[in-house]
Amino acid sequence: MKPLVLAVALALSAPVLVLSAAPAHAADAAKSDTKAKAPAARPSPAWVETSNRYTQILIKAQADFAPEGFSFFGIPGYDDKVTDLKPQVNQRFRAAMVKAKAELREKLQVERDPNVRQDLEILIGAIDDNVEGNELNERLMLPWFDAPQTVFSGINGLLSDQTPPERRAQALARLQAYVGLTPGSEPLTALARQRYEERLAADASLLQPTKLEVDQALGNVDTYVAGIRKLFDKYKIQGAEPALKAMETQLREYGQWTRGTVLPKARSDARLPPELYAYQLKQYGIDIDPQLLMRRAQVEFMETRAAMRQLAPLVAQAKGLKVADPHDYVAVIRALKQDTIPNDQLEPRYRKVIDAIDPIIRKEQIVDVPQRPMVMRLGSDAESASQPAPHFLPAPLVGNTGQQGQFVLPVAVPNPSGKTLHYDDFNYESAAWTLSAHEGRPGHELQFTAMVERGISLARSMFAFNSVNVEGWALYAEAEMVPYEPLDGQLIALQFRLLRASRAMLDPMLNLGLIDRASAGKLLQEQVGFSEAMTKQELDRYMFNAPGQAGSYFYGYSRILELRMQTELATGDRFDRLKFNNFLLDQGLLPPALLAKAVQENFVPAQNKTKR
Repeated sequence: MKPLVLAVALALSAPVLVLSAAPAHAADAAKSDTKAKAPAARPSPAWVETSNRYTQILIKAQADFAPEGFSFFGIPGYDDKVTDLKPQVNQRFRAAMVKAKAELREKLQVERDPNVRQDLEILIGAIDDNVEGNELNERLMLPWFDAPQTVFSGINGLLSDQTPPERRAQALARLQAYVGLTPGSEPLTALARQRYEERLAADASLLQPTKLEVDQALGNVDTYVAGIRKLFDKYKIQGAEPALKAMETQLREYGQWTRGTVLPKARSDARLPPELYAYQLKQYGIDIDPQLLMRRAQVEFMETRAAMRQLAPLVAQAKGLKVADPHDYVAVIRALKQDTIPNDQLEPRYRKVIDAIDPIIRKEQIVDVPQRPMVMRLGSDAESASQPAPHFLPAPLVGNTGQQGQFVLPVAVPNPSGKTLHYDDFNYESAAWTLSAHEGRPGHELQFTAMVERGISLARSMFAFNSVNVEGWALYAEAEMVPYEPLDGQLIALQFRLLRASRAMLDPMLNLGLIDRASAGKLLQEQVGFSEAMTKQELDRYMFNAPGQAGSYFYGYSRILELRMQTELATGDRFDRLKFNNFLLDQGLLPPALLAKAVQENFVPAQNKTKR
């Protein structure tokens, strides 16, 4: 479902969503002091209240099927509920969408406020997209389901420091529902097996899951089991042992069934059917032909690589690096990586960089920033299995009493072979600048904090969600910070921009059969300069974790740059970067066309009325 594209974590990349740091005591202080430091949200305009009331129609219709995501964002009433995999789920979902759409259309016919009307159109469009995707998947794909990951994510969404204690207590009820101990419930694993087997019996021509994703899921079962137990222990949830034992048995049995029944039939060709891949691109906000996206990305790749070759000798000289060819930017990056930060020092070392970023943002008047520190931590083993890229966990959008989002940094990638692959792409100081700008400020952390504090409507924060907006803003935020970073930080910022161009080339090429996985991996390691761990999670992203999403960074960044240039030309010497960037944040997660419309119809005329 569209709002849950967020997954529960934005794999943002520096790596989706896609990376801050505070020593343990500083992070704890930030969390415990949040309510005192967090400014009150601006009073919402009357039209936002109206829009949010209408949005409840769609929330209720969708949350009955996927309650975990809505619970994560603070929607009350769903903390003890779990994903619906009961019989006829697709037909019931589509019926609920038809009913919600009819109700929203009735509201649209009588509503006169233009802002509310736009939100109603966003909601109706989200319904159409959800139904289209539901029908496509039912027609083309077998519904194999990574049940252990779903159970872990559902529990992890409740048992976290940013969830109030009274809500954490619902984690036991949710686990009991997952394992069938709640009256009237059935184990999620049993329901997942039933849906797969009934569809396979009805139509054996449906596309099986990929061997890559099934292998990876099987390798993660024990990690998820251990991760769930650790969460219940950490938060001292009493009376959970019967449900935990049932969880262990059921998840492992599901793994055995998957290994014996699903894996032998899994497909080796990871490509999606063309119409399903086209739908994926549209859902992420990419509204141009993938061939055109690839060509634009190829130009960006060449230009960024040339800039890195120019900058690399300056970095080598400034840092006293000994490399055979100082123009070899990959060799320079590998030399920078030798200054490894031990895991137990990552948070304080990142905090040092983060503490330097906020004053720069304020001094250079890039965008308004909160008057409190951001929160960062390392990912657990289970979190890294579920989301192997550095990512941002948003705070609740509803009922937020000061909770902050968290920048989560994994340190390893699980591998089906049992060999853990360790990153060397984030644990050195040169990388902290651009990762903190992307995942933290002025990137994702600031964008999602703004939605809470500025009273953005739920339609524009949850249902307008698209990766082109979210990832485009974060990459744009990286670029805004580059001129003020040290030379080595600038080089790594360019490396990650090179990665975004690579993504916009490789994701469609892999899914259209224009390149093989080995060749794509060779480019990422030898020309972009990333580790085996980073390369694996990148290729997994393109091929089965989120096909189509990877191009949204480069495309979203390009759209914002186009919009800014148009605005600078339209306003001349009246252009104000601070006001422009704040205006973008005020619009929530509008897709590119609606964001451009808002800038052209509201921001530009307002700027042109100002006097210089």
